[in-house]
Amino acid sequence: SQVSLEEESQNPPTVGQWKPLMPSKDDKEEPESGCQDAGDVHEPQSTEQLDVSRLRSSSVEIREKGSEFLRDELHKAQKELKLKDKECERLSKVREQLEQELEELTASLFEEAHKMVREANTKQAAAEKQLREARGKIDMLQAEVTALKTLVITSTPSSPNWELHPQLQSPSKAGFRKGHGRNKSTSSAMVSAASQNVAPEPVSRECKEVDSILFAEFQAWKESPTLDKSCSFLDRIYREDVGPCLDFTKQELSELVRVAVEQNTLTIEPVASQTVPVGKVAAEECGGPKKCALSGLPRTCKHRIMLGDSGHYYYISPSCRARITAVCNFFTYIRYIQQGLVRQDVELMYWEVMRLRRDMSLAKLGFYPSEM
Repeated sequence: SQVSLEEESQNPPTVGQWKPLMPSKDDKEEPESGCQDAGDVHEPQSTEQLDVSRLRSSSVEIREKGSEFLRDELHKAQKELKLKDKECERLSKVREQLEQELEELTASLFEEAHKMVREANTKQAAAEKQLREARGKIDMLQAEVTALKTLVITSTPSSPNWELHPQLQSPSKAGFRKGHGRNKSTSSAMVSAASQNVAPEPVSRECKEVDSILFAEFQAWKESPTLDKSCSFLDRIYREDVGPCLDFTKQELSELVRVAVEQNTLTIEPVASQTVPVGKVAAEECGGPKKCALSGLPRTCKHRIMLGDSGHYYYISPSCRARITAVCNFFTYIRYIQQGLVRQDVELMYWEVMRLRRDMSLAKLGFYPSEM
């Protein structure tokens, strides 16, 4: 229909001509001619009206077909739009479901993580508590072992240490040396054996006078007890007693012994009571039962020492053992003072320190009990 309309518009009908409304110059010149042709124009005018009605019907038909086409296209677009709306709604529901699942998963993961953190913190707190308790027990056991070592080194049933066992002394002597009470963890069997084998010694009168310089140095150290040998009190004792007492022929080993005594890691063991387990290689033993490792002299060695946990043993003579034991007794006592275990008057503590210094001097000069 559109093609036919275009063809008609391009080729207009040639039936007749339209009569102008206003007369032109030519019309004025020929007025009569128009009147003559009036009868002939009637037939072309009817043809023109038919053509116009045909055009009008064609345009109406075109409009109807165009509107119908547009309606079809509109229906198609509306259907596609509905389908896309349904698809969008489905996708939005899927997205909401995924978001909800993601939130639930995130919440569960966070809850699990917090639970794990709480459990870890609880376990850590329990482990720290157990560690503190274990360290406390270790410190207590180390103190007890140190006290027992001191008792083993300085006191035996055949030669008890009167300072450690005041109950074995006579009343007058016990009153004279009262106050210094170390760890009394010795067994009752040992105490009873010592009380049966040892008779009380007669009381010897001894005159003593406090040296003002030494007492002032001890008082200054007692205000803030320390094991640092830079203070005047310990510096004097190192120079006058500890150094000479631990000065042996074997200088290198002597230095190792001094360090072990200061760090409280030296062990003295009787040779007869030590046996090597079957299938275990014995540790290196310097010297021998007939040669002292510190002095290098041929001596009968009844004891041996070990420095720390090295596993290296060194045989020592009774004289060297007496010198080491005297220094160990001194360091044990000042450690007790530093730890607040000695509850005595300052002057009594001073005289105990002087007695320990005297023991170191005698041991250095070669005096020691025959039981060693």
